[in-house]
Amino acid sequence: MAATITCVAPTRSQLGEGAVWDVVDQRLWWVDILGGLIHCYDPVTGSNDSYYFGEPVGCIARRDKGGLVVAAKSGFWFFDPATGARQPIADPESHLPESRFNDGGTDAQGRFWAGTMKDMGDAQPVGTFYRLDPDLSVTAWKGGIWTTNGLAFSPDGKRMYFSDSNPRVRTIWSCDYDTQTGTPGDPQLFFDTRAVPGRPDGGTVDAEGCYWQAGIEGWQLYRLSPKGEVIQTVDVPVEKPTKPMFGGKDLDILFFTSLSLGLTAPETQPEAGSLFAITGLGIKGVAQTRFAG
Repeated sequence: MAATITCVAPTRSQLGEGAVWDVVDQRLWWVDILGGLIHCYDPVTGSNDSYYFGEPVGCIARRDKGGLVVAAKSGFWFFDPATGARQPIADPESHLPESRFNDGGTDAQGRFWAGTMKDMGDAQPVGTFYRLDPDLSVTAWKGGIWTTNGLAFSPDGKRMYFSDSNPRVRTIWSCDYDTQTGTPGDPQLFFDTRAVPGRPDGGTVDAEGCYWQAGIEGWQLYRLSPKGEVIQTVDVPVEKPTKPMFGGKDLDILFFTSLSLGLTAPETQPEAGSLFAITGLGIKGVAQTRFAG
């Protein structure tokens, strides 16, 4: 069956990102970073509910104890969409007012990872990846990154992927991952996206261990083998896809978010910034773990 791409939530978000599928509530959660909005898409009803967080939101994860864990402009938070209640956890970059959190996600043990980036003024390599453990302690891992992105884990949880989207770098790395301690090993080059039109944005993995990259500015998604080889390219109807995530009852729908700002030809992509779904790929994803804290 040929793959079909459908716009399922025509929000025209400024910066759609952070897609994560929750296997418990069977919903696709995602964000509009600049709009400070958290969206929740139900593929059964087709509804897309929106919750205003009050500041830029980089990434989110569902929480075992209910609600969401959020990595936002002012650090880590708990958020209850039903009531709007916010509870601060930690702000590891309170000394960097021009920075905010960007991409992230959970490992198989329920730890929440998220990276930062400079969001105001001239870009600088001041981004850092942080690990939020279930006991709510925060550990900084790797700094010196322009635009933290692409965080994902292999199906067995023993390999971690991340990228730097900045045009100066546009590279994806992988590293061994100690599942007992949540400690990554030394990063190794996984894929240099100068080989394809799109720079690396958000990423996810499928059940076969392949890494999917949203090729921002390239009108494409890329499926990379565990060896870092492009084995499939999917053309999409928007210039700036931002984050792929498998979902649906059987984890066989590939959703992706997108961006509506700074387009080279906005008239040709009226649905840019919206949420899309790809069916008919014949590929399944990996269940995402809820934050254990």
